[in-house]
Amino acid sequence: MKRLEDRVAVVTGSAQGMGLAIAKALGDEGAKIVITDVNKEQIDLTLSELKEAGYTAAGYRMDVTNKDDVNAVFKSVNSDMGSVDILVNNAGGSLHTPHILEEIEEKHWDLVVDVNLKGAFFCCQAAIPYMAAQGKGAIVNISALAAHYRASLAGVQYTAAKAGVEGLTRQLAYDWGEKGIRVTGVAPTVTMTGARMQGLWDGKGDEEQKKVLSNIPLRRLSTPSEIASAVVFLASDEASYISGVNLDVSGGRFLR
Repeated sequence: MKRLEDRVAVVTGSAQGMGLAIAKALGDEGAKIVITDVNKEQIDLTLSELKEAGYTAAGYRMDVTNKDDVNAVFKSVNSDMGSVDILVNNAGGSLHTPHILEEIEEKHWDLVVDVNLKGAFFCCQAAIPYMAAQGKGAIVNISALAAHYRASLAGVQYTAAKAGVEGLTRQLAYDWGEKGIRVTGVAPTVTMTGARMQGLWDGKGDEEQKKVLSNIPLRRLSTPSEIASAVVFLASDEASYISGVNLDVSGGRFLR
C-alpha cells in the first residue's frame, strides 16, 4: 500500500515549478492531489497533463492573500473530495522583487510578506478546522534556509517572511497537536524550479556561483524532486511523531 493512499492533499502554488513537483510526488504515493494557483489557464493545462498521466487530481483557482477566496476553496475541497488531510503551503518566493536594500519599496515588502506568510496563515486557518474535525492532519510549510540563515538570491523581505513561516509552523504545532494535527516545515536552499530561478542563478556570474556552491558541502544545488521527497516524508505516517520542526534540505549548507 502506498504511503498516502486516498488522502486529499492541497498544494498551493502548484500549477507549475516546485509546487507541481510536490503535488506529483504526493500523487505518486496515492494521494488525491488538489492543485491551486492564481493562474487559471495554467491550472487547466496542468490538470489535463496530470489526469492523462493517471493522477487523481482536482484544481481550484485561489489567491492565497484573499481570505474569502481561501475559505471558499477549502470549503469546496472538503465538500467535493470528502476531507482535507494534507496541506502544503508552497505558494511564495521572492516574486521578482529586488534584493538590494535601497531598491526595495513598500509594495515589494507587502507582496512577499503577504504571499509567503499571510497566505500560509490563511490556508492553515482554513484547513485546520476540517483536520481537527476528523482528528488528524498534516501541514507542511515551505520555508527556506534564508529563514534561519541568509538568502542568496533574494532580499530581506523574503528572509523576514520565511522566518515568519517558521514561527507560524512552531506555534501551530504547539496549539493543535492535541487534535492530531502535525505542522512541519521544509527549508530548501537555492533550487532550480524553472526559468525564473535559472535566470536569477545565471545572473550571478561564474564567480558568485562558485562562491555559493563552495558553501554547500555537497557542492551542488537541489532539485525540486529532492524537496518533494522531504515533503512526502513529513506528510506521511513515517513522520507520525514529528511536529514543530523545520527540516533543512540544503546539502549541508547551514553547516558552513
